Amino acid sequence: MLYYYQDFVIRDWEQKEKTQAAEVIRSVLLEYGLDWEPDGADRDVLQVEECYLATGGEFWVIEHQNQIVGTGAYYPIDRGEKAVEIRKMYLLPNVRCLGLGKHLLQQLETAIASRGFEQIWIETASILKAAVKLYENNGYIPTTGVETQRCDRIYVKYLLSN
Repeated sequence: MLYYYQDFVIRDWEQKEKTQAAEVIRSVLLEYGLDWEPDGADRDVLQVEECYLATGGEFWVIEHQNQIVGTGAYYPIDRGEKAVEIRKMYLLPNVRCLGLGKHLLQQLETAIASRGFEQIWIETASILKAAVKLYENNGYIPTTGVETQRCDRIYVKYLLSN
């Protein structure tokens, strides 16, 4: 899998990038005063093979000038019919406001739809105002049932069946 956006490359995560990808996520969480939880909500970042690849999901990195500047991922979940959860959509501050987040979300949705999934769930925190706005502006509907402690919002988007 390989996508391009301006001078960014969106591609599959590689094992050697585990530390870099985790650091992107940790730094963005800390920027917003949210806890990095390597034994909880962020365990999946340290166990990508087990949590994403082995379950039928994908974990992507966004690369710019040979540096990891963002991440995005999804995996199948039992909440709903043919459902996935988009997770770990994070961008470093210096690459925000370029349309990259919207492009990443669209590429994730395209990959998810092409694999026959019908529902996309996303949990987030209200403090991540740009993320909330992105989801709400792209057809995600607020719902209930937050499962991640640091999150206080959950959204679902229904994809058209083929």
